[in-house]
Amino acid sequence: MEIKPLKKLKLYGFNNLTKTLSFNMYDICYAKSPEQRQAYIEYIDEEYNADRLASILTHVASLIGAHVLNIAKQDYDPQGASVTMLISEEGDTSAETDALNTTEPVSKAVVAHLDKSHITVHTYPESHPNKGISTFRADIDVSTCGKISPLTALNYLVANFSSDIAIIDYRVRGFTRNLDGKKFFIDHKIYSIQNYLAKEKRELYQMIDVNVYQENIFHTKMILKDFDLDNYLFDMDKKELPPSERKRIKQRLKREMAEIFYGKNIPKV
Repeated sequence: MEIKPLKKLKLYGFNNLTKTLSFNMYDICYAKSPEQRQAYIEYIDEEYNADRLASILTHVASLIGAHVLNIAKQDYDPQGASVTMLISEEGDTSAETDALNTTEPVSKAVVAHLDKSHITVHTYPESHPNKGISTFRADIDVSTCGKISPLTALNYLVANFSSDIAIIDYRVRGFTRNLDGKKFFIDHKIYSIQNYLAKEKRELYQMIDVNVYQENIFHTKMILKDFDLDNYLFDMDKKELPPSERKRIKQRLKREMAEIFYGKNIPKV
């Protein structure tokens, strides 16, 4: 969806509003043995490295109308990576369109600095000590100042991470003035983050909104509607498992996902 500016808003000086889009994206899987869990961590560390994160963030910068000035990146031993980008706002902000149909893979940890703005990505693979559950979390922040908006990159980021669960926050801070000196605390229309998600994405997820309109704070939680056990098994097939074990694993995965989605531990019945 196009980001629609407020009609007839002519500013005095620079647009001082800060717009921040934040994600927690989760991928959940079941790795049966300690060796499989270790292999999952190694897979994530290889698949989500600094080079791929740098590629993703470079495209994000392009989508929101920012220019990458410099990139520094580092992969760490035994695991992890980081990337730093220096970015400035471009004069042409015509990139305010849906950013869809891109499915490049992603990785480890990135910090990108824009002119008065920033982009950061950090990844956190981990495993349950004895239940076989493994999770991969990516935290992403896109914060911009001026006419450019991080909402432009929303669909691109959701498509690239293909997460089981996504928790998204959008907030507009500060104020800007029109030619008469009147303060404006937001420069575009928004009722929900969902408004900026492509229809095909919205149909895949169950979503909940918690919005504080008077504070320009918008919060959306997303969890996949469909559940196919094969999509959650690492290095195995559900056909290899007896029905009783399939049921047990499915219950563990569902419980893990529900606890992450609702942000609390669920008591055992």
